[in-house]
Amino acid sequence: MSGTLVLVPTPIGNLGDISPRAAEALETADFIAAEDTRVSIKLLNHLGLKKQLVSYHEHNKVESGPHILARLLSGETCALVTDAGTPAISDPGEDLVRLCRENGVSVTAIPGPCAAITALAISGLPTGRFTFEGFLSVNKRSRREHLQSLLEETRTMIFYEAPHKLTGTLEDMQSAFGADRPICLCRELTKLHEEAVKTTLGEALRYYQDNAPRGEYVLILGGAAPKAAAVPTLEDCLQQVSVLRQQGLSLKDAVKQVSRASGIARNRLYDAALGAQD
Repeated sequence: MSGTLVLVPTPIGNLGDISPRAAEALETADFIAAEDTRVSIKLLNHLGLKKQLVSYHEHNKVESGPHILARLLSGETCALVTDAGTPAISDPGEDLVRLCRENGVSVTAIPGPCAAITALAISGLPTGRFTFEGFLSVNKRSRREHLQSLLEETRTMIFYEAPHKLTGTLEDMQSAFGADRPICLCRELTKLHEEAVKTTLGEALRYYQDNAPRGEYVLILGGAAPKAAAVPTLEDCLQQVSVLRQQGLSLKDAVKQVSRASGIARNRLYDAALGAQD
């Protein structure tokens, strides 16, 4: 019987955010697959744990993935951790999860820290519907094409960005969405100097052109305003009445149905329909 891959979320800044369940999963796993073993060993030391760590990251996943899978298939349990946050979200763990699913290995996840959701919750922007866009490409053309594809996106958008790319990203966002689009820039989440600044793209760009960005950022960008539905004209409504009449409805019933759907006053539409028959 195969073992289980357990996705274990780790703190995104404050070590106190490790949950008892996450700590237990790390303690009971046969081994831990870590994005950066140097980072993960600090967490294990904090928890007083000694566990075998194997490296699994973007640059070795093709070689490391099958080795981890073989151990899972032999019955071992593996805890998968990323440097910070929830594994497999904008993270190479996605590929290991897919590999396990394709080979019948059980995968489970423990709820926990996620920078995207934490930033969204404190942003003050709409949270009912949102889209996670992750990291934009380092290639300027690809980055701009990505942003252009989001021009009519009405949901709140979440991006991750590195400090050395932030100004360029804000420039491209302003070009795509306009200087007045609302944005919340979040950094140092859960740490002593946590910062979440809600402003506009134009103001954010001006600030960071004069002040060097520090730390990793989560950008919460407001969506486009929904397009107003086109208001049907009287002529459009008369045409709909005519179609319904041809389908067998009486003039009264056709007018009633079109009036309800369009918002045009029933009496006005009825008089116009009678006039059109003359």
